[in-house]
Amino acid sequence: MLVASMNPCPCGYYGSNIHECTCSPQAISRYMNKVSGPLIDRIDIQIQVQNLKYEKLQNNNSETSNQIRKRVTQARLIQLNRYKNESIFFNSALTPKLIERYCKIDNESKKILEIAFNKLGLSARAHSRILKVARTIADLEKKKNIEKTHVIEAISYRSLDRRN
Repeated sequence: MLVASMNPCPCGYYGSNIHECTCSPQAISRYMNKVSGPLIDRIDIQIQVQNLKYEKLQNNNSETSNQIRKRVTQARLIQLNRYKNESIFFNSALTPKLIERYCKIDNESKKILEIAFNKLGLSARAHSRILKVARTIADLEKKKNIEKTHVIEAISYRSLDRRN
């Protein structure tokens, strides 16, 4: 498992809704090029987290940690049951052959993925990771099939691909 956290630019404010980024496009490109494409490719979920104002923290109406833990535990059980006759336990370990079997998507979702693949210049590895993440999103929602919204959400988690 690889966990990574990084600023998107030298000043650390690229895309911030609070501070203005002072970096030139060339400086951002040089900074991002320090992290190799194959390494970025191996990160399943790549999102940019915005700074929060204090007021937002006080008006937090999101899920509690216990609610999230319960959903994750249920998704893990779904995966354990799905793969009980395979040599894996979770979506992250899906091989290309198993992706084909367990990550089926409809034609509309395939078209969306094709557009993203071509527009973002995604690799085969990124394509597979998007399908695995979409499968996990569906599991978190207790959905048997991967739906178009799951594919779109999984694509949205590839923010570092958009910078290449």
